[in-house]
Amino acid sequence: MKRKRSFIFGNILMGAGMAAMFISLAYVLLSHIFNFGLSEFLTSLSLMGLFVGAFIWLVGASIGGRERVTDKYWWLKNYDERYCRKKQRHS
Repeated sequence: MKRKRSFIFGNILMGAGMAAMFISLAYVLLSHIFNFGLSEFLTSLSLMGLFVGAFIWLVGASIGGRERVTDKYWWLKNYDERYCRKKQRHS
C-alpha cells in the first residue's frame, strides 16, 4: 500500500476500533444499570466486543504507522545523546 492510503486505512481502523470499544462498554454498563430484559449472552458478547475493538484499534495503529513513530521519538528523547534534554552526569 502507498503511505497515504495505509495511513488513512489505519486511521479508519483506529476509529472503528474506538467506536466498537465505546459501544460495547456503553451496552455493558447500561445493561447492568438498567434492566433491559436481554439475555446474559448478549452482555457477555458485548464485553468480548470491548477486547475485539481494542485489537482492531491496535491493528489500525500498526498499519497507520503510529506505533513506530512514537517509539522512535521516545527512544530519541530518552536515550540518544544528541536529542536528550537532560544531560546525565555520572560522578
